Amino acid sequence: MIARRLFLIGVSSLSLTACGGNLLGLGPPEAGPIYMVTPKFPGPSAGGGKVKWALAILRPEVAPGLDTDRIALTQPDGRMDYYANATYPDRLQNIVQQAFLDGFESSGRIDAVAREQDALDVDYNLAIELKDFAAHYSQPEGIPGVAASITVKLTTAHGRDIVGSFSTIQTGTASVNSAGAAVAALQLALGAAITQIVTWTLTAPVPVTHPTTAAASSGKPAEELLHDATRGTSRASEKPAPQ
Repeated sequence: MIARRLFLIGVSSLSLTACGGNLLGLGPPEAGPIYMVTPKFPGPSAGGGKVKWALAILRPEVAPGLDTDRIALTQPDGRMDYYANATYPDRLQNIVQQAFLDGFESSGRIDAVAREQDALDVDYNLAIELKDFAAHYSQPEGIPGVAASITVKLTTAHGRDIVGSFSTIQTGTASVNSAGAAVAALQLALGAAITQIVTWTLTAPVPVTHPTTAAASSGKPAEELLHDATRGTSRASEKPAPQ
């Protein structure tokens, strides 16, 4: 009788382990869906010619809580959270940097553009600050809005002078209350923000501090441009001292 009771207890334990291993922490959790973020861009436009300078896209600085592969959301009370068992395929920092590269290449107006880790000699750096990229709930279990907030600074690669800055906030609304719908809305917002930033960035002039690109735009050899740049200094030094 005692032996039979022990046997029944053993069978019950085996059944619980087989059916509910994850609940007992005895196995890895099931992998959730992975959502891609690949914005679509309008492509080459009729207006604006190609720029004659090179650009490096720096690794974005992201707001606290966003430097992850998890999909961020904010609760109605303002608390930050993440969708359960749903991720991006990479950290958000890398996804946004690649999206910027795709946006510049799709414009058809710049040939020399690369991520900073791939760039060699460039004229400008684009510094990116991702301030918001999340779904926002105004009520529990409601349909969330989304926001992509980005500020960029264009700096010269030689000297790191700030040429200008630009900020944009793009918003939208998910179609339903789900991680997939939120990511789809975020993708649209990111694409719209990057399109604006690409258009703004490509208005920058050729940096006169870089002899190679300045020579390409003016048709003069680099040596002649350097001579032109230093001519005023030489003449100033030749002026007689005041009596």
